[in-house]
Amino acid sequence: MKFNQLIAVFSILITSFFTQAQIENVLVEKYYVSDDFDALDTNGGHLLAGTTTYRIFVDLPKGSKLLRIYGDKNHPFSIKSTEPFFNHKTDGQSFGKDFTKARLSNNTVALDSWLTIGQICKSTGNQTYYGVPKEQDKDSSFIGGKNNDGGSSNIPFGLLNNSDPNTGTPLYLKDGVQLTSTTVSSWGDYGVKNFINSDDSTIFGSIVSGKEFKSRNFYLGNSGTMGVDTVTNQILVAQLTTAGELTFSLNIEVLELINGIPTKVQYVSNDSILKNEGSYNEKYSGFLKYPFTCGCLDKNYLEFNPKAVCSDQQACKTKVVLGCIDPMACNYDPTANVMVHNLCCYPGSCNNRDISVVCPSMLENSLTFEIHPNPTQNSLYLNAKTGSEQFMSYEIYDVFGTKVISKVLGAKSTVVDEEISTEQLSNGIYHIRLTVGTATESKTFIKN
Repeated sequence: MKFNQLIAVFSILITSFFTQAQIENVLVEKYYVSDDFDALDTNGGHLLAGTTTYRIFVDLPKGSKLLRIYGDKNHPFSIKSTEPFFNHKTDGQSFGKDFTKARLSNNTVALDSWLTIGQICKSTGNQTYYGVPKEQDKDSSFIGGKNNDGGSSNIPFGLLNNSDPNTGTPLYLKDGVQLTSTTVSSWGDYGVKNFINSDDSTIFGSIVSGKEFKSRNFYLGNSGTMGVDTVTNQILVAQLTTAGELTFSLNIEVLELINGIPTKVQYVSNDSILKNEGSYNEKYSGFLKYPFTCGCLDKNYLEFNPKAVCSDQQACKTKVVLGCIDPMACNYDPTANVMVHNLCCYPGSCNNRDISVVCPSMLENSLTFEIHPNPTQNSLYLNAKTGSEQFMSYEIYDVFGTKVISKVLGAKSTVVDEEISTEQLSNGIYHIRLTVGTATESKTFIKN
């Protein structure tokens, strides 16, 4: 196997082992930050100034559909904050799909905490409002500012008027709610509302103020939802309003095409147990746990973290150096840190390569010469010194013993300085063998 083939195979193995699941991203959007005017409203309950409303979008590949969000015995679904979540005490909903459009322009209703799969507001005929990131909203806003009723204090310019720069476009200009002709069916849920009286005592209801929802027996699902923009395919799954620090661990079920066949895949935020039998096709995704784990994302470093979903360049410290790290091999490389067994050579066994090139130390004759720079890019300089005039030549071989460059220098004496062009060489490891008279010596260099 050729050296570049070895490297390619090694890269493929690492990539296949560490490839993230087919969730392209999870977006945590800062939707709104409440101000002092919002805090004056008593219709919805006490909302502290400075409270942040977050929206969570799951970013799937084009063509994939989100079927449900869930928690089960092996993979709990968890949403948590260091401070209680805000829920509107009179008009709040557990699920975004249950709002009417008119409600969202009343006082602080639009900041209620809830779950969904794409849909916001009840369908009207064949049209439905869906959540989109505010910057993708194409149909203006009906929430906040002049659209708002001003709350219990009848604020003349309306509530939800804050233009905090951390939230992007103000809510009164773009509300992240877009009308589409897409509708879904077969909604179902379990584990949030009481199935007898529909009361909700979780963090999504107004009965009990809470800081955490954690369940191993929960789901919200429908017939399958794609994003309003089916190319970016970003699907809203939650709106959460809190003055505290937000954390979550989500699990989702997706319908995606695998080899052209629609297949259900469960993406989970914990890889301690992954079931792949029957209807279970579980895959881990680091995007589903927030705050995201940051680390080294460069596979060329030993510190590469397959669970990281955001980059921390300082975590990348030790570059991968492929080579033979067996001290018994004649070409043992003490600078290498990743073993490639097929590179190792031993007397009588060198993978069909010329061992005299790979392991020049095994040659009986020797002489001294220097090469620089090493590694090199475009030119390699050879410096040799002879005491008397002798016939001189050099050859360059790749790691498989194939000659790639050769030159006869002729009879030379005293100091020899030779510039060798390496522009035509592919990146990799090479050996240069210098012959002076009957003596031969080889050195190794890297082209990059």
